Amino acid sequence: MHGRTVFYIDAPSVLHPSWTSGRLLAAVYLFQQNFLLRLLSMDVENSLDEASVQSRKNQQGKSTIYVLGDVEEHAETYSKAIAENGSSIKATAEIGGPSHSPQTCKPQKRYISNGGTNMASLFTKQGHKGTNQDTMLVIEKFVSHHNTTFGGVFDGHGRHGHLVARHVRDVLPEKLKVSWQDQHQAAREGLYLSDYGDLGNHSLEELTSKHVLIDAWKEAFRTAFKLTDRELLVNDTLDCFASGTTAVVVVRQGNDLLVGNVGDSRAILGARDDDGSLLAIQLTVDSKPDEPREAERIKRYDGRVFALQREPSVHRVWLPHRNAPGLAMSRALGDYCLKNNGLISVPEVTYRRLTKRDEFVVLATDGVWDVLSNEDVAAIVASTPNRAFAARAVVEHAVHVWRSKYAHWRVDDCAVVCLFL
Repeated sequence: MHGRTVFYIDAPSVLHPSWTSGRLLAAVYLFQQNFLLRLLSMDVENSLDEASVQSRKNQQGKSTIYVLGDVEEHAETYSKAIAENGSSIKATAEIGGPSHSPQTCKPQKRYISNGGTNMASLFTKQGHKGTNQDTMLVIEKFVSHHNTTFGGVFDGHGRHGHLVARHVRDVLPEKLKVSWQDQHQAAREGLYLSDYGDLGNHSLEELTSKHVLIDAWKEAFRTAFKLTDRELLVNDTLDCFASGTTAVVVVRQGNDLLVGNVGDSRAILGARDDDGSLLAIQLTVDSKPDEPREAERIKRYDGRVFALQREPSVHRVWLPHRNAPGLAMSRALGDYCLKNNGLISVPEVTYRRLTKRDEFVVLATDGVWDVLSNEDVAAIVASTPNRAFAARAVVEHAVHVWRSKYAHWRVDDCAVVCLFL
């Protein structure tokens, strides 16, 4: 039961209604061998659902809260409210996998709202097509490592796209964390059985960081996307038949950068050339149906790829015998009406070793890339004096171009995450 935290609360009356409807996270702070438990609240726009927080009562009338989401550090404590209700808390916790001890687990910092710090900037803005279906996330101290950061943007589509995007935002990091712990442990155990019987003057981490551990991360990405997509299929609270989401996520661990992508959101790297000029290096490939490899797979499974006359440059995926749904990407989470016709949720995972010339990573949805080039976005981020406002600057530039070049109603949703290296 990796990555799951279980709390037993004696008094059912202490369960505030909002705690079971998506506004509760629990944090366990570990001090040496003792557990110090604090219940925390947070406002996530009701995005946490039953997959993240569940409450059940056992035969003794006690309530058990299962918290499957990530730990939240910045929130208001409910300790006083619990004390006033006269309830006692009996808690046990399992965080991470077997390789994590109470001494090494560290509380994570999770950001999903507009804002920023010196290390990360986030901003999203609703377009003029209805509900904002874009969402974003940054987690510091990911997988309980102080030097590991997770970042992601998610662009929903379809009637329930905004719900799918938020659900994936909350579930995918947890799946990735658990998958990484499993892959990491397997890699370590495999090495103990290999030729590394004598490590000499090197630690196991040093010997494996550039090879086995990178492969472990890549496999963890693939497994996490697969499990997340499978969960969407069996989730009774979400209709993912004709709704889905993109997902472009990065994990930075020291000087290692891994990127996983499905859909047409994109990641770029801002770096310096030998002469000091700014470079915009694209880290992902947009999953477009007209790409030869993607089109061949879709047609092999009887899907159709063509563009409408009014949008000759936008190729879409269609059902074999029906002009629907017309999805403008070849990979996505959800969209189960097309999963038998060539649409897949397998991410393209890439690795890059960071150097001193690499300055920042930008993740953004297609509302940005449809009107701004990679070079435009890199220049905006590099020229923003205050790092915390870099993502907002990119979104504002994109919205300005939308309004100046297209009809007002066509402005698309935008979401941007900037991670500074």
